[in-house]
Amino acid sequence: MTNIAPDDPGTRSEANWAKPVDRLSAAGVAGARDDAVSGKRVAGPLQGFGQLWQKTFKAPLTGIDLTPEAVIAIWKDAFPTFWPKGSRFYAPLAGISPGEVALLEIDPVPGAPVTLSTGVMVLYADDESFTFMTPEGHTLSAWITFSAYRDGDVTVAQAQALERPSDPLDELAYMLGGNKMNDRFWVQTLQNLARHLGVAEPVVDTQIVCVDKNRQWRHVRNLRYSATLHSARRTITAPLRKLTGKG
Repeated sequence: MTNIAPDDPGTRSEANWAKPVDRLSAAGVAGARDDAVSGKRVAGPLQGFGQLWQKTFKAPLTGIDLTPEAVIAIWKDAFPTFWPKGSRFYAPLAGISPGEVALLEIDPVPGAPVTLSTGVMVLYADDESFTFMTPEGHTLSAWITFSAYRDGDVTVAQAQALERPSDPLDELAYMLGGNKMNDRFWVQTLQNLARHLGVAEPVVDTQIVCVDKNRQWRHVRNLRYSATLHSARRTITAPLRKLTGKG
């Protein structure tokens, strides 16, 4: 199995890693309609419920004379602009730096009445890669690493994820189409990045492997943190909150 997390901490600068925190805080992140992250803990693949998937998406930047470091600098700086329509990434004031928390708003399907509010923490960042880790309640318990490297004369932009659906509800949604939607999301993101960098017709190579078909029933209670249920409840109660002035 490909190692998708950053190298052993001993081989990288300690400053590139997020410091341990008990609870996350998105204080200072502006623009999102709901902070569904502050007060939560991080929850990676080990804490997820569903089957474990490893996904790798590679976009060769053929004909583009950019170093991996230059690609990552651009990717970090304009990260929200490469996401597909219907998804919004609210970056922290300090940018994509270790320990920073970003908020997300994602439409589960086009035209859905509920917008999913969640976020990520920057677990690791250096000149050639950066890694997000999800909080409790996110639909996926995951590590997601974005990197760039040289393959011969070509620089390759890559996104890799090790992910489990967080709870039984998210696992069911994943099985009913969420898995493929997630794949399309990252394919489109890499295509958008490649076009921005000057690739006229980007091609994204996709590798999907189910690493563990077992479900971790000891984490079934992750449902109590569900961002899906939280967002649905917030949508349903919006008229009442508007009347009472509670936002």
